[in-house]
Amino acid sequence: MSEAAPAVASAESRIDRRFAALRAEGRAGLVTFVTAGDPDRETSTEILRGLPAAGADVIELGMPFSDPMADGPAIQASSLRALKSGMTLKRVLEMARDFRSEDPDTPIVLMGYYNPIYHFGVEAFLKEAVAAGVDGLIVVDLPPEEDDEFCIPAIRAGLHFIRLATPTTDDARLPTVLTHTGGFLYYVSIMGITGTRAVDATAVEQAVSRLKRHTDLPIAVGFGIKTPEQAAEIAKVADAAVVGSAIVDAVKAGLDDDGRARDGLATTVLGLVADLAQGVRGARG
Repeated sequence: MSEAAPAVASAESRIDRRFAALRAEGRAGLVTFVTAGDPDRETSTEILRGLPAAGADVIELGMPFSDPMADGPAIQASSLRALKSGMTLKRVLEMARDFRSEDPDTPIVLMGYYNPIYHFGVEAFLKEAVAAGVDGLIVVDLPPEEDDEFCIPAIRAGLHFIRLATPTTDDARLPTVLTHTGGFLYYVSIMGITGTRAVDATAVEQAVSRLKRHTDLPIAVGFGIKTPEQAAEIAKVADAAVVGSAIVDAVKAGLDDDGRARDGLATTVLGLVADLAQGVRGARG
């Protein structure tokens, strides 16, 4: 067994600073998910670079994987498009590095599955992620019982390891989930795969209240948020609203019949993000 690790990355991170700034502003944040390399690297890079100006407070950058079992059809398809365009884990890290060279402040969280990281090599991946300016990781298929495998090495490297809690994560399970969790807690507001059902704001409010009895971490709520109005409802009760499938759907809508990006695709996607951000920022006004 490994010796005990700190519960969070030791130094104050970009994620910590961003949520502190949001608290000072008296508002919730907008966390946006995009799949790296979808539909191609050039378009994906344009979207990624434009997210902060459009209003994204934290960026989740998806690491494409051929079997994204926890994701719904929209994000599964985005992963396949990205892989078809030639995206690899090394290129995801290059995208993160390029973004960080232009934006020193916006937190980046890499989200995905352990298989590509394992094949890349844990030590090499963590070294390159830190060098690229990545702030946190969400690896959806590694439970807390497997923390020695990757979570603890990631924390020691200086990265936040962000966990998911769900409606079935009861009070007995929560302490295990929260062990070693840092940055924020990602609450999955609905059961099932991503992007398939609408969020229930009343149920979310009750869940967030319960979670806050167990942790001081910010609570970001995702799954089922598709419109600025829905984002605003979540922003009233949570520390951040997470939007992924709606953004990925907007990417798909901007493709031609051959699956290539039409002119203006990135502008349209960033316009959606700006609308979502306006909803979030006006929620507590």
